[in-house]
Amino acid sequence: MTKQIAKNISQNLGAEPVDKRAVLLAVSIGTFLVPLDITVVALALPNIESSLHTSFADLQWIINGYNLSFTAFLLAAGTLADRFGRRRLFLIGLALFTLTSLICGLASTPLTLTLARSVQGLGGALLLISSMAILSQTFPDGAERASAFGIWGLVMGVGASLGPMIGGVLVDLLSWRWIFLLNVPIGAILVAYTLSKVDESRNPEAVRVDWLGLSTFTAALFSLCCALIQGNELGWASSPILGLLGTAVVLFSAFVRIEQRQNQPMFDLSLMGKPAFVGTSLLAASNGASFWAMIVYLPLFFQNVLGYSPLQAGLLLLPLTVPLLICPPLGGRLAQVLPPRVLLSGGMLMIGLGFILMYWVNTGSSWTAFLPGFLVAGIGAGLINAEIANVAISVLPPERSGMGSGITSTFRHGAHALGIALLGSLLTQRVASSLEKTVQILPGFVPGRSTQLASQIAAGDLKGVVRSLPPELQNMFAHAAQNSFIEGFKLIVLLAAITAMLGALATFVLVKDQRSQSQVQ
Repeated sequence: MTKQIAKNISQNLGAEPVDKRAVLLAVSIGTFLVPLDITVVALALPNIESSLHTSFADLQWIINGYNLSFTAFLLAAGTLADRFGRRRLFLIGLALFTLTSLICGLASTPLTLTLARSVQGLGGALLLISSMAILSQTFPDGAERASAFGIWGLVMGVGASLGPMIGGVLVDLLSWRWIFLLNVPIGAILVAYTLSKVDESRNPEAVRVDWLGLSTFTAALFSLCCALIQGNELGWASSPILGLLGTAVVLFSAFVRIEQRQNQPMFDLSLMGKPAFVGTSLLAASNGASFWAMIVYLPLFFQNVLGYSPLQAGLLLLPLTVPLLICPPLGGRLAQVLPPRVLLSGGMLMIGLGFILMYWVNTGSSWTAFLPGFLVAGIGAGLINAEIANVAISVLPPERSGMGSGITSTFRHGAHALGIALLGSLLTQRVASSLEKTVQILPGFVPGRSTQLASQIAAGDLKGVVRSLPPELQNMFAHAAQNSFIEGFKLIVLLAAITAMLGALATFVLVKDQRSQSQVQ
């Protein structure tokens, strides 16, 4: 991978000074780890569940601990990098990411793994945003910058698209711990390389960090996500869940008031008065809550219902994820001839259609039943993945492009975290409801166990649940559990399809054919 990146840099940047190529190599490898650790975990969930004896809620926190901290610090990371030094923040992010990867790989309890993943998400946010700032500083020329960011984006695409396959390989051949431990030597080498090759830079006019806005936003997002994840276990009408939802509303309202009173807010709410920017932000949110959230649950179908190993499940996801790598150049060319709203809404419609095609699977389906839906949804996502940010920035004045990019990313990753929580809760609830109806007729089955068993099944441990039952119940229960999981899967894939199509509709209505900034200011 490193050799290929270096080759691409040489081909695209020609005779540029070695230090620039070295800078691009450093930040590209660093940010390669960020999307990789978002998608690589999906294939390891059943193994983590059986190894650490986690609940399904625990697994959701292991994923969303990363997503929440990553989302919360996206807006603040740019200010921190400008104020305290871009290389310094890149190194801090890399050190946090590497250290917490080691802790994740050695974790013996779900709580340890969740806390380490949460700090790892902070490291990922610092890595991503500081790398963009370093590239902008190192490559000031327009054409040169476009080439550098093109390579950087390609590396990000590789990390996102190959994450499930890499996760499957590591889990099958080694153990789930190596999806984290592999980051440790890479991070250690990259720290030394960055110190020797990347110069420090900062903005002497950088504004102070909006700590009050950051803390209220983070707490609000955490409260809402916690309510969605714990709702099934505690009861949606219970006092703790209602309290968490109320807290989220109060904190989000406080965040809005705080940002309205800031002279230099972290989140400039006036940008939400621009319909085109709102449209692309809603598109980013629907993309995160549908396509990216479903990547977590699709491998569970392959492992629970079809009985595939993590490696096989990762390979079978390639028709969905590889288009994320190969389609962005085509999306860029289409952006030159199609109105923005046509391209963006068309891509989201393809994602929605792809999920509808997956809705018709059943216990008799083979993996080929997913192929049409995977290709349609993957191509749709690949065409618009880069264009979402491009359109969001293009409708804003140049001096607001950084904040605009941060807000759009926050919408996407925040919705991703909430989408995982909501879809997971609905999956567990539907599996439990279906299971209760079917297994109560089995001889010797204890009523009321359905919720507990549904949590294990939703986590991908159907085989473990079956083995825990008396031999005379195993075959009958396995068939009932597979049918129950399919019912839950159909519900969440349908909801993902609807979410994608609503995003497409919002974009088509709000994003007009405006190609210059002057038209939208």
